[in-house]
Amino acid sequence: MSAPTDRRWAQLARELEFTQLPELRRQAEGWRNGLAGLTALLTVLVTLKGRDDLAELPGTARLAASATLGAAFVLFVTGSVLAVRAAHGHPGERVLLAGQSLRRWTEQEIGRVTRALRFAALCSAAGLLLVAAAVVLAWVTTESPPDHLVRVVTTSGERCGEFLGSGPDGVVLKNAQGGGDERLVLPARTVLTVTAAGSCGPAR
Repeated sequence: MSAPTDRRWAQLARELEFTQLPELRRQAEGWRNGLAGLTALLTVLVTLKGRDDLAELPGTARLAASATLGAAFVLFVTGSVLAVRAAHGHPGERVLLAGQSLRRWTEQEIGRVTRALRFAALCSAAGLLLVAAAVVLAWVTTESPPDHLVRVVTTSGERCGEFLGSGPDGVVLKNAQGGGDERLVLPARTVLTVTAAGSCGPAR
């Protein structure tokens, strides 16, 4: 390597002492924006779709998925706060005018910003893992909708469920409303209409 190149690298190394903190601040702003976007996206998804989707899970799985998403939200918010701290420092910090004091403060601040960025990255990774875990949990515990759903209108109301058969005693259903799973026999004399149904809503 030539002497001019060596001198240039030495000059860059000396300049790095003065540019390292601003560069770390810029990196922190990128992490802050990314974590804020993830937090907003998670909030929107949970608000718009999460309630309906979670309601379809079994009780234990629903609680576990809700807790996992809540923990992910907390991690994203924590990471965002750490990134903001790294990007902008503490409010009300004194401006140091003495050279040596400023140098010591800069060295300490570089350490604090580096640690904050490291923890923000860990919070981001952990939050993403928790979101993925919640999605996998919902996927493996969601039961497939029953086949042959029918809606039966009787003289006393309406029933919806999986069609199991019919005979002299009436229409036999497996109740699919209200999370039930009991077998229902609707007497033939009370049945008015039987129609295919794509899904079962609340009983009426």
